[in-house]
Amino acid sequence: MGMSVGGSKGFNSEPNMVPMIDILLVLLIIFMMIIPMGRKAFDVQLPDPTAEKPPPNQKVNQIVLEVLPGETYLINKAPVAKSELYKEMKKIYDPRPEKILFVRGDPNVVYQDVIYGIDQARGAGVKVIGATPRAPAGANP
Repeated sequence: MGMSVGGSKGFNSEPNMVPMIDILLVLLIIFMMIIPMGRKAFDVQLPDPTAEKPPPNQKVNQIVLEVLPGETYLINKAPVAKSELYKEMKKIYDPRPEKILFVRGDPNVVYQDVIYGIDQARGAGVKVIGATPRAPAGANP
């Protein structure tokens, strides 16, 4: 990098780079501070994919919320209206000491509907453990 100190005859047409570098560094710092603040996320614990299946005669007391296209919700295969989802969750989970819910979403469902179901469950005091895609039509879940 060369710099002239004066003493030359004539006009100097080189731009002064120091203010441009200062502005660039300030913008870099501003963007480094703003980008992490804009991220929104929620914590989800996914179930273990290699977990062993329970014995066939053991009762499983897990609650599964299925979200289907058309704002259709199923709680353990029982249909629930979207407007009644919070009340149903409260009714199911108030007497239970373990407040764990599994969410299963259809691949064709709108993401907003899945988040609505999770929000209603969290409002009812439920801890959402996992979100899994819904099994294909011919497969056993």
